[in-house]
Amino acid sequence: MQRKTFRDMPCPIARSLERVGEWWSILILREAFYGTTRFDEFQKNLAIAPNMLTRRLAGLVEEGLLERRQYSERPPRYEYVLTDIGRDFRPVMLALLAWGNKHFAPEGVSVQLVDKETGKTVQPLLVDAESGEPLRIGRHVVAPGPAAGESLRKRLAVAAEHAAHVAAAAQPAEAGAA
Repeated sequence: MQRKTFRDMPCPIARSLERVGEWWSILILREAFYGTTRFDEFQKNLAIAPNMLTRRLAGLVEEGLLERRQYSERPPRYEYVLTDIGRDFRPVMLALLAWGNKHFAPEGVSVQLVDKETGKTVQPLLVDAESGEPLRIGRHVVAPGPAAGESLRKRLAVAAEHAAHVAAAAQPAEAGAA
């Protein structure tokens, strides 16, 4: 049975998952953000089987998130470095970090994001690049883009309606937190 592909779906989330939606791929990217570049370092840090690592690295190179560079001729050895596309995944990684710390760290935070200059812990926040306003359920909704077909337009209209209901339900909780 062949795996379903999301490559041609009109949804950018589905297309992104086609590239990084498998946990080993995301963990390899995490290691690349930590500065890992060499096969043996990835293998050691992740405790991943060599054949699995080879496949995942090849996939990330093929999708343009990592670049394979030769650093030794005798014997031939390669390193894997983040490309611009790979570096653009960093906000997603930081959002996962914050979400995991908030909901799945009963023993406490083991990795945190800090301001290098002040040493203070910081929390990532998605904001509108133009206004600087935090993205909020209800105010900011997914909407069809120019390439959206009729079916997707209908689904996103329902999604916007649902977001309005979720925002209305969350308002008392947000008001109490203020």
